[in-house]
Amino acid sequence: MTKYSPTELVETLGSGLLSFPVTHFDADLQFDEPAYRAHLEWLSGYDVAGLFAAGGTGEGFSLNAEETDRVVRAAIAGAGGKVPVLAPATGSTVNAVAHVKAAKEAGADGILLMPPYLTEAGQRGLVEHISAVCAATDLGVIYYSRANAVLGTDALEQACARNENLVGFKDGVGSIEQMTRTYAQLGDRLVYVGGLPTAEMFALPLLQLGVTTYSSAIFNFVPQFALDFYAAVRRQDQVAVYAMLNDFVIPYTKIRDRESGYAVSIVKAGLAAVGRPAGPVRPPLSDLLDAERDELQTLVDKVSGSKA
Repeated sequence: MTKYSPTELVETLGSGLLSFPVTHFDADLQFDEPAYRAHLEWLSGYDVAGLFAAGGTGEGFSLNAEETDRVVRAAIAGAGGKVPVLAPATGSTVNAVAHVKAAKEAGADGILLMPPYLTEAGQRGLVEHISAVCAATDLGVIYYSRANAVLGTDALEQACARNENLVGFKDGVGSIEQMTRTYAQLGDRLVYVGGLPTAEMFALPLLQLGVTTYSSAIFNFVPQFALDFYAAVRRQDQVAVYAMLNDFVIPYTKIRDRESGYAVSIVKAGLAAVGRPAGPVRPPLSDLLDAERDELQTLVDKVSGSKA
């Protein structure tokens, strides 16, 4: 039985911080389910509004269908009903439909519809893609607009009109003009989620455009800092936000930007820095170099307080 109707899912996700848990791998790059479950138990003990299993930071692009199902089921078990868990729908339309059916069977609370793999598509085709996925489930669906699947406002409005269970729009582009158009035209029809890498960098300005929440990667390893940052954003405390940006977030992004794919790798390095290792990243990603890990460790020690 679905625990959240699409309407309830919107209300819950829009009320607080969201995050992508990393996916734990062992030394042989196989899914480490016990460690992953323990991680979800830890994260769901914090006041977080929702968790996206097997998403971008979770290296969902490197998982096969069976692994994705295992990760989603392990996330649901680890969260223990305390936090809604959203499953991914990825790849071609056929694959994405299969993912949403498996997610429903596994007991997921919602769907994050990721961009199709590789193929470029026009607006009409993306609306059809969204509609096929929404028609395959009664779960609430959040559309992730980024990469080769950037959806314009008119096409998004068409998709909303056709699909009642399309309940969210996750912005992975960061265009102020585009988000202004979208929020002005669609208003509260959707929950708007910030989806750029290290979303904290954009959280304050996007709040004015209806983006009331975002998915925080750093929540994985400094959850209290991430929650404090989110709280400062929501109360529009510019002094606190910019202090935290300067103390941690901006230096963190300087390490992140040194190599493509580090937006994921640095999160796993952060978990190692707080004594909760999640294993290596899978190729084609690369782990941080030792000197970069040391640099990150210094930053993490400033804001984490301990390795508990």
